[in-house]
Amino acid sequence: MPRVSTGPLLLVHAHPDDETITCGGVMARAAAAGVPTTLVTCTRGEQGEVIPPGLRHLTGDALGEYREGELARACAALGVADHRWLGHAGRWHDSGMVLAGAGIRAAAPATIDAGAFAVPDGFDAQVEALVAVLREVGPRVVVTYDERGGYGHPDHVRAHEVTLAAVAAVDPDATAISVAATAAPHDAVDAGLAVLRRRAWLGVPVPPVDDLPTVPDATITTRVALGGARVAKLAALRAHATQISVYDDGREPPAFALSNDLAQPVLPLECFVHLRGPAGAPDDLFPAP
Repeated sequence: MPRVSTGPLLLVHAHPDDETITCGGVMARAAAAGVPTTLVTCTRGEQGEVIPPGLRHLTGDALGEYREGELARACAALGVADHRWLGHAGRWHDSGMVLAGAGIRAAAPATIDAGAFAVPDGFDAQVEALVAVLREVGPRVVVTYDERGGYGHPDHVRAHEVTLAAVAAVDPDATAISVAATAAPHDAVDAGLAVLRRRAWLGVPVPPVDDLPTVPDATITTRVALGGARVAKLAALRAHATQISVYDDGREPPAFALSNDLAQPVLPLECFVHLRGPAGAPDDLFPAP
């Protein structure tokens, strides 16, 4: 990837670590191929739950500043040189969430503070900020989340809404920019979970696939094999140490866990659902020129 294009590729993500979990391998592949790759992050993730005991004193702005450093190290591991905060670092902060279901899905909290990314009155300014980046970068492909925000976090949902509105403002006829959503294919994830369950990863629980935010495999429009880029993805996952634990003993598949301590497989491919504009090939996000 890409087979027929030189980009650019632009990705819009809500918090540090989202970019690596969902499409770190694609970013690494694109960067290694010389494709101009721009990552836009909407908040510093100030409400994230910290895993390492020695870092649990970090909250609010202090955690946001620390996660800035984690994101910089993750981008370095992926080879991504062009990272931007939407507006500027800290312009909008993490809206927070409440856990739903088995603790893997999320929903908006009862109240969202002023200045948070998901507040209703921030939408127009957020679209304007992203439009400015789109006009400067001129991407052929934009990646974000689906309308559910992947797993329901209000900032993910807002990132989807802002991205679609900004792209429509720049490309109203949907002829120049291809937009895709990150997606986890149900059957592939289920197979990975089954392997992890048999191996009893260091005593880390493995959830049933129906507790995870997957989509039916038939809805996937693009599957990108990561190859060696998965090594870079694992390094980037490790860079986000406040949010992610990585389990890798060289056997397939490696795994990661968030603060819920539930193991999920790091698959050898990343998947996407086409949302708007020219469609790419089944194995390439980039449409033919």
